[in-house]
Amino acid sequence: MGGKLIVFEGVEGCGKTSQMQLCSNWLKSLGISVILTREPGGTELGSHLRSLLLESENKPVAEVTELLLYAADRAQHVEQELKPSLAAGKYILCDRYTDSTIAYQGYGRGLNFKLIHQLNDIATTGLESDLTIWLDIDVEVGLSRKRKDEAKLDRIEQETIAFHQRVQQGYAELAASNPSRIVRVNGSLNKETVHQMIQDILRVHLKGLL
Repeated sequence: MGGKLIVFEGVEGCGKTSQMQLCSNWLKSLGISVILTREPGGTELGSHLRSLLLESENKPVAEVTELLLYAADRAQHVEQELKPSLAAGKYILCDRYTDSTIAYQGYGRGLNFKLIHQLNDIATTGLESDLTIWLDIDVEVGLSRKRKDEAKLDRIEQETIAFHQRVQQGYAELAASNPSRIVRVNGSLNKETVHQMIQDILRVHLKGLL
């Protein structure tokens, strides 16, 4: 059985971490080899880049610098972690991938989409997700979750509501233009219901493998 790259996307506080863990436990119960990873920070080099990108003390970071750091993290992640794991037949559950860069740096920051796509192509060497789960939640609800659960917000979480609303618009447009790859899930429902919906989606998209 070949490996699969399943990505979880969404605005801040959408519940990606919890849903990835529930999904991992479920897949493992079916005898599937699973790894959990994230961007930025899925490799040793990436963990250093994550600190540079997200620690709130690291202000200001120029917008193009931010974009290039994300691309560097992704390039290392693809070569060191994703490709070997897929070749080994593992299911990868990844917290953020290329769509995050389009949503955050493209829609959120207003950077050139052509440049973003070029950098994504270079970093991934064409590796796309087999399935992307978009956990759709109201921006203000998501941010209130982050403020409740964590005393310290990172550099991106501290951005304006308007920024996060542009990111949300980006996800909506990406999902509309990539319906076979990106599936929307209502992230505002209770955790167990969301997990069941994700199970159902995986059974449909990975038919014959689960």
